[in-house]
This record gives sequence, C-alpha cells and structure tokens, in this order.
Amino acid sequence: MEKTKSLIQPVATYLQSLARTLRVFIHADNTGTTVSTDYLQLYLYTLLTIGLTIGFLVKIIGRKGLGTFLRVDIAVPARRIAKTAKEIERKTFHLSGLIVPLAYQFCLGRGWSQEECITIAWSVTIGIWLLDFGRLYIPFIRNNWPLDYILRAHERNQLSGTCFFSLGTALAMNLYSPSVACASICYLVVGDLCAALFGVAFGGETCIVKLGRGGKKSMEGSIAMFISCCIIGMFLFAEEPLREYPVVLGAAVATVVELFEPFAVNDNLSIPVFTGLALHLGFGRMEAYCQIKNAGR
Repeated sequence: MEKTKSLIQPVATYLQSLARTLRVFIHADNTGTTVSTDYLQLYLYTLLTIGLTIGFLVKIIGRKGLGTFLRVDIAVPARRIAKTAKEIERKTFHLSGLIVPLAYQFCLGRGWSQEECITIAWSVTIGIWLLDFGRLYIPFIRNNWPLDYILRAHERNQLSGTCFFSLGTALAMNLYSPSVACASICYLVVGDLCAALFGVAFGGETCIVKLGRGGKKSMEGSIAMFISCCIIGMFLFAEEPLREYPVVLGAAVATVVELFEPFAVNDNLSIPVFTGLALHLGFGRMEAYCQIKNAGR
C-alpha cells in the first residue's frame, strides 16, 4: 500500500503542477468568472434533473410507446421510427455525462481546489481507460460488461466513446476556467444528443445534402446542435454581460467539430477542447474590447 501511494503521489503532484501551468499560460482563470459557483450548481442540477426525467419516462413507456409518440406527436417518418426509438434509448444514457460538471462545481463549492478536482478527474480517466482496455482484451470483463447494450457496433472491438469523453472532460477542466469547462462539457452532452436524434429522425428529409466525413451527417442534425448549444450557453452564462458573442462562437465551433471531426479525433474528445477554446477566446476578446472602450472615454 505504501509503495502504491509513493508511486501515485508524484504523478498527482505533476498533474496539479501541469494544470496550474496550462491555465496560467492561456490566462484561463480570467474568463467566464462572473458566473458564480452557486448559480452553476443550480443550473446543472436543473439540467440533470430534466435529463433524468426524460430518461425515466423513456424507460416507462418502452420502445413501443416511444414509437407511437414519435409517429403521432413528432411526425417522424414511419421508416425511421424504429431506429430513432433505439437511438433515444441509447442517447438518454449519455445525459448522465452531466454528472461530471455538476460534481466539479459541487466540489469547488465545498472548498476543494481546482487542482484537487483535476487530479480526481485524471484518476477517473485513467481508471476508465484501463477498464475499457480490459473489456477489449480480457474475456471475463468483455462477457460481463454492464454497459454492453449502449455500445455501437464499431465500439465492440475498439475503445468506447466513454474513454474519449473522460479524456475530453479532464482536458477541459485542465485548460479552462470552471464555467467555461462546464459549458464545453454541456455543449458536448446536450448538443451531440440533439444532433444525433434530429439527424436520425429527420436527416435528409428537408435538405438532401449530406455533410461531414463520408457524408454521414445531416443539415437538420447540425442545426439542432447549434441551436441547443446556443440555448445551453445563454442560460449557463446568464450572469455574464455581453455573453452572446462567445456563446454563439462556441456553439458554431462545437457544431463544426461534430460535423467534420478534425484530425479524425473522436468528437467526445475534440468537442470539449475546441469548444472550450472558442468560449475562452470569445470572452477574452469581449473583455479586451470593453477595456479599450473604457480607456477611450
């Protein structure tokens, strides 16, 4: 036990030092700081509650009831109902990803430092990657994997999206202020969900042009993601003056990254990193503009 602690302690210390250096380098602690921890906690509690309620309702009505709802109330084309219902069942689980920014804000509100939160995030990330490697290479773990039902076909023989999600959230927490990091994670969770559901349900019905790598993305899904990210950002940064510019910029970047997956990197990793950067730069530009205007008076 002592030997294990002696090995972990230097790694934890290094990660804390690296996180501090990165944030200082890009001035991350200076953007989005008007939003209070209490407000962020309340907002994320509300968002998670809505998500869990939707997931609970989906479980109650079942796939048959969900199909009827999609056909009668949402007017989803009949040929898409079965696939849409399956995608809703799979994606509602992903709303549990909102627990990550909520836990982050909860710990900060209880007096934990950013470095301590980031150390925990990296520890969880390492654990998730080790477990997923075990799923791939250890038959016992693979045969008893509890989340097998939400895996896509291509994920059964490669690392799952959960691995890249954990890495993306850990990097966002490292690189950006708490409010920007939480927003970038919410953009991923909610925006990607809306893009997938609208894309499966209505993609190609109004606009036949296919987008993204291999032409697998739809205009309808991308529009849904952009709008949902804008709504999420506007409410999350409600306490920030002139929030429209960074929020819309972040939503646009998140949509483009989801659409084209730059460098062929899984979007669960790339969306939080690139969106956080866009939000950070957007707030930085607004603050610089305000300083220049005030200096000119």
